[in-house]
Amino acid sequence: MTPAARVQAAIELLDEIIAAASGGGAPADRLVANYFKTRRYAGSKDRRAVRELVFGAIRACGPMPKSGRAAMLSFAETDSTITPLFDGSGHGPESLGQGEKPAKGGIAPDWLVERLAASDISGDEAAALLDRAPLDIRVNTLKADRASIELPDVGELLAAPQAVRLPAGTAVQSWSAFREGQIEIQDHGSQIACLAVNAKPGDTVIDLCAGAGGKTLSLAASMENSGRLIASDTDRGRLSQLAPRAERAGAGVIEARLLDPGKELEALDDLTGAADAVLVDAPCSGTGTWRRNPESRWRLTPVRLARLVETQANLLRLAAQLMKPGGRLVYVTCSLLDEEGAEQVSAFLTEHGQWTRKQLDLPLGTHRGEGYRLTPHRDQTDGFFIACLENSC
Repeated sequence: MTPAARVQAAIELLDEIIAAASGGGAPADRLVANYFKTRRYAGSKDRRAVRELVFGAIRACGPMPKSGRAAMLSFAETDSTITPLFDGSGHGPESLGQGEKPAKGGIAPDWLVERLAASDISGDEAAALLDRAPLDIRVNTLKADRASIELPDVGELLAAPQAVRLPAGTAVQSWSAFREGQIEIQDHGSQIACLAVNAKPGDTVIDLCAGAGGKTLSLAASMENSGRLIASDTDRGRLSQLAPRAERAGAGVIEARLLDPGKELEALDDLTGAADAVLVDAPCSGTGTWRRNPESRWRLTPVRLARLVETQANLLRLAAQLMKPGGRLVYVTCSLLDEEGAEQVSAFLTEHGQWTRKQLDLPLGTHRGEGYRLTPHRDQTDGFFIACLENSC
């Protein structure tokens, strides 16, 4: 592919990504992968170059752009090699029209920038949300240990006890250590969130919103495969990914439960008042993960955010019913908006007078309300809010 053809391919992909973001379609990563499945002529260098153009353009636009061309022209404002390729030649993009303008830049849609600023995320903190994320792994202590494992790349040892940071793009999934379950890909901030649960051997622990089970596997390692670990979720597709991951990791303590939305307690009734710890890794806006999914900021609306906040509150109420006295309720969101973090926990504590905040000893993060916050700028992790609550009655 010529440089101009690569730009045109990126524009076509951006049009698909914009349409998907508007209509709740597939994420950008999947659309890029599908695009090249039907274009076998594109070599690895072409695929890599087009991907860089696509995600560079996504990061360059604050609000959702009207078209892929407008998005690419916004990216061209920071890369002078792009605009000359709009010359109408070969398989490249058509020549620029008179008065054709780039999409608006920035961090996010204006309403969301205001919400972030109200949560003290602005300036460098906000800009860091669109940086490129590093690649972090967790050494699985059911099969190995960070102090003795031999990996093709040594990497950087991080604050979490089994965390290692590798160069972005490292093909860890081709490593024997990955295939044998000795390591898992997991952001450093996510590993720290699991430390907050303080899961111990013999505990009864519930991962209430387990998804595909990344945090569940970390909890299983902390529990040394001893006790009860229930991984529950309402998403059958995501939860089905846990079984093969658990088998590879040697995590035999995990019990998966599919929940019926609105009737979650029915599937967990036998655990009422029985849990030593419940992790509520609640569905959220994902503002802390924009480094990995930058187009997700175009999918969020005030209405969707309000629904997420309501869901989070309901999950906290559900978790409270599962706890035994003196147990640990750990609330986590990968969001930097206070309404999904500090304000959510404050509202819960007001509603449940017998509950109090439990002090945490985390290797990273700063106090935010009744919890702690990790940010890409300050902590070089995904953005997280983490709070630990306990019932004294």
